[in-house]
Amino acid sequence: MVTNVTNFSRSGLSDWLLQRFSAVVLALYSVFIVGYFLTSFDGSYAQWSAFFEQTWVRIFTFLSILSIAAHAWIGLWTISTDYIKPTGTRFVFQLVCNLALFTYVVWGVQVLWGA
Repeated sequence: MVTNVTNFSRSGLSDWLLQRFSAVVLALYSVFIVGYFLTSFDGSYAQWSAFFEQTWVRIFTFLSILSIAAHAWIGLWTISTDYIKPTGTRFVFQLVCNLALFTYVVWGVQVLWGA
């Protein structure tokens, strides 16, 4: 029997809600970025850089990065527990996924707020 390790003793409802919330954030961010490209973007680096200098854009982008990580982790955990039966193999898969997601979040922070 596999226990739900994604939520540390909470019910599966919180995972479900987190995945739905993250999907909404990602949908809103996608509409926002596509809207910006279609209405305001002229293709210059200066404009793109000025756009991401705004604190609220950075925060919205960071929230989207966190949403991607949470959404991906819940999905990958579900897939791994459903389809990878050997415990050692599943552990290694989940470890690699966690390290990759952590790296992506740290990299995102560095890109958004790094020098």
